[in-house]
Amino acid sequence: MTSGITPAFDGTAGVDLTGRTAMVTGAGSGIGRACATAFAAAGALVHVVDIDKESAEAVAEEIGGRAHVVDLARPDSVEELPAEVDVLVNNAGFQHVAPLTEFPPERFELIQKVMVHAPFLLLRRTLPHMYARGWGRVVNISSVHGLRASAFKAGYVTAKHALEGLSKVAALEGAPYGVTSNCINPGYVRTPLVEQQIAAQAAAHGIDPEQVVSEVMLSRSAIKRMIRPEEVAAVALWICGPHTGYITGSSLPLDGGWTAA
Repeated sequence: MTSGITPAFDGTAGVDLTGRTAMVTGAGSGIGRACATAFAAAGALVHVVDIDKESAEAVAEEIGGRAHVVDLARPDSVEELPAEVDVLVNNAGFQHVAPLTEFPPERFELIQKVMVHAPFLLLRRTLPHMYARGWGRVVNISSVHGLRASAFKAGYVTAKHALEGLSKVAALEGAPYGVTSNCINPGYVRTPLVEQQIAAQAAAHGIDPEQVVSEVMLSRSAIKRMIRPEEVAAVALWICGPHTGYITGSSLPLDGGWTAA
C-alpha cells in the first residue's frame, strides 16, 4: 500500500520545448507559477504575465523568463503582450463567493473579463503565429467547476464553463494548422487563493481549517487531499509533449474522482 503522498514534480517528463516560446497568465503564484517553472525547465522562453509587478518580476528572474505586468480586465492590455507565442497557458483568474441574489454585478462582469474575454483576445493575438509555424498548444486552466457547478460561485462557474466552450472552438479551428487546445480541470489546489478561502470558511463556520478541507472542499472527492500546483503543471507540460498531438478539444479532470461520483 502506498502512503498517498505524491512526490514533487522534478523533471520535464521527456518534453523538450527548446526553441519554443510560452506565455502563462497569472504566473506570479500558484498554478501559473508552477506552469511557468515547468515550461522553463523544459527549455522554453517563458513570458510571465501577472497583475502584480513584484510577483511577475520575481518569477521571471527565477526562471530566466520575461515579466509582463498587465491588468487583463483591460482589453487593450492584451496588445502589450507578445504575439509570437507557441504555447499559451490561460490561467489568470479569481473567485468571489456569494448567493446569486447578492452577487455584485460588477464583480460578475470583472470575472468574465479576466477569465473569458482575455483568453479570447489572447487567442486572437497568438493563433496566427501558431498557424504560421504549423504547431501550437493552447492550455486552458479550467476547473472541476468547468464541468460541475457549486452554489454561491455564479461568476466563477459561468466563466469556467465559457472557457470550456472557447477551448473547443479553438481546437476545431486550430486542428488543420497543427494547433491543439485543451482544458485542465483540477479540483481544489493548494494555492494562496485557496488557503485564504479555507481561513475565511473556517471563521464563518466556526470550525478548524482542516475540517473545512475534509468536510467542505473534499466532500465530493474520492482522494482526500488537495492537489498541488506542480501536479497541474506536469499535466500542462505533458499536453505539449511529443505523444499528445492527437489530444484536442478535451477536458482533463484532475479532481480526485469528483466527477466520477
